[in-house]
Amino acid sequence: MATIHRIYNFAAGPAVLPLPVLEEIQRDLVALPGVGMSVLEISHRSKTFESIMAEAEADIRAFAAVPAGYKVLFLQGGASLQFSMVPANLLPEGATADYIDGGSWGEKAIQEARKIGAVKVAASTKSERYARLPTQAELELTPGAAYVHMTSNQTIEGTQYRQLPEVGDVPLVSDASSDIFSRPLDVARHALIYAGAQKNMGPAGVTVVIIRDDLVARSAACRSSVPTMLNYAVHAENQSLYNTPPVFAVYALGLVMKWLIAQGGLAAVGRTNERKAQTLYAEIDRTGFYRGTAHRADRSFMNVTFRLATAELDKVFVQESTAAGLDGLKGHRSVGGMRASLYNAFPESGVDVLVDFMRDFERRRG
Repeated sequence: MATIHRIYNFAAGPAVLPLPVLEEIQRDLVALPGVGMSVLEISHRSKTFESIMAEAEADIRAFAAVPAGYKVLFLQGGASLQFSMVPANLLPEGATADYIDGGSWGEKAIQEARKIGAVKVAASTKSERYARLPTQAELELTPGAAYVHMTSNQTIEGTQYRQLPEVGDVPLVSDASSDIFSRPLDVARHALIYAGAQKNMGPAGVTVVIIRDDLVARSAACRSSVPTMLNYAVHAENQSLYNTPPVFAVYALGLVMKWLIAQGGLAAVGRTNERKAQTLYAEIDRTGFYRGTAHRADRSFMNVTFRLATAELDKVFVQESTAAGLDGLKGHRSVGGMRASLYNAFPESGVDVLVDFMRDFERRRG
């Protein structure tokens, strides 16, 4: 058998998956053990798949210490559909939802929510090109708001909350797509958490929603005005099986959850991710040849953004790093520069290789 060559994948998503998970998928893809058919073929109504989904949910609950009183849903449409589902279910007529605008994905969520109801931007750092997150002191929250929406990690700009904003008794809704299960998570501080799986949990195709029961009840109250497939209560009542779910994506997510549990829990995963990021930030800050683009207090441990002195030098860095087997380092087209995404499955050895490349590049181009 030919040796499989794998490069280091710094892509922002879909992102690197754990090698043991890929190998298990490869081994069992043609026929699941004891089933005699591929996971791509089994019925979503079968006992086999019901068991796969139940195990995935149980592992999520155990890994993230999800309290009683929350539903875990496996939905479709990515975080982008949640931009519409959240206000459709939780923003009644006559009420206002507060949104914290700390980056490009927060801005997209605001744009979609405004199509459905009244939205107030509680704070924004758009005028600073989202180089930092709004501070607690900057938040102008609406008393009795329907909910407060935040984005825990801004993939494009490379910023991440270190502490959750204080919102009082108002339900806190978080788009955690790019840092869910990458560090300790206080689920009880949230009313709803949503995340596309394709960065830290699995492949593209499934979106995990962790929603408090009182918000499910709020969703049930508006089922006559919300399309069935967009109603949280419908999905909760049907255990995420109202329609055909993304069977393969749920199966792969379940394997990733078992891999994460084997890493020692959320705190251990968080320590590893912080160590990876700090190693790279140390190199960025070492001489000034590289410049981090996010304010230091808000730097993301998931998406490390930086640039060089000129756009031309940025271009050469991307070309040479790609040729060296370091893929996906080109920054988002809206901001340029570089972005190294260091999600859960990205190996520490890859950070070391990138640092070595950066030092060699600086010697040759500095």
